[in-house]
Amino acid sequence: MDSKKELNEKQIQVELDERVGTGEYSNLAIVTHSPAEFILDFTQVMPGMPKARVRARIIMAPLHAKSFAMALNENIKKYEARFGDIQVSQDDWAREFGFKLPPDTAPN
Repeated sequence: MDSKKELNEKQIQVELDERVGTGEYSNLAIVTHSPAEFILDFTQVMPGMPKARVRARIIMAPLHAKSFAMALNENIKKYEARFGDIQVSQDDWAREFGFKLPPDTAPN
C-alpha cells in the first residue's frame, strides 16, 4: 500500500472534555505574531466597560495559523452561501462599544 494513501486513511480522534465543550464567547480577537508563532487572544468586550478580558489565548506555528485561516475562510464562504453576506463595519462596532479598533484588529 502507498504510504501517502495510508496517511490519508488515518484519522485522529479528537476528545472534547465538558469544560472546554461549553465554549467561551468572544466578540473581539487580537492577533499578534513573532517570527516563530501567531498569538490569538479571544476577548470579550462589554458595552460601557473600559477593559476587555482575554477569555482564551491560542498560540500557533505559522503553518498552522495559515491552515486555520484557510479553513476559517472556507467555512465563512459556506456560511455566506447559505445565510447571506456577513456585514462588518468598524464604525457600527465603535458606536456600540464606544471606541475604535486598531486597523489590524477585527470584531468577531
